[in-house]
Amino acid sequence: MKSGASADSAKADKAVPYCSMSPSDLEALAVAAIQEHRRLLAADEEVYEEWVRASEDPTTPAAVRQTLQDEHVSRQEKSEAQQYELARIIDALGFVPSVPDDDGQVLY
Repeated sequence: MKSGASADSAKADKAVPYCSMSPSDLEALAVAAIQEHRRLLAADEEVYEEWVRASEDPTTPAAVRQTLQDEHVSRQEKSEAQQYELARIIDALGFVPSVPDDDGQVLY
């Protein structure tokens, strides 16, 4: 188990590229990254749903199903990388900023 000091050191190392930014710039970057993450998730969900529909339809050619599956996996990998960067930004900022969704609802 990590001690408190080593856990703090690991957290600081993770956020190093962003530590030199001003708090307001870092918060703006975090908000933009959260918004981008939401857009990616919505687009990924559409591809996933299309893949599921195609997989359940026996008339869908195997090549189409495979293409949709490959696209889904690729998007998952990109989303994972983007989520990692978002976590680094939030670690450097020290909090998760409130970001309204498209309907004006604040999500955390």
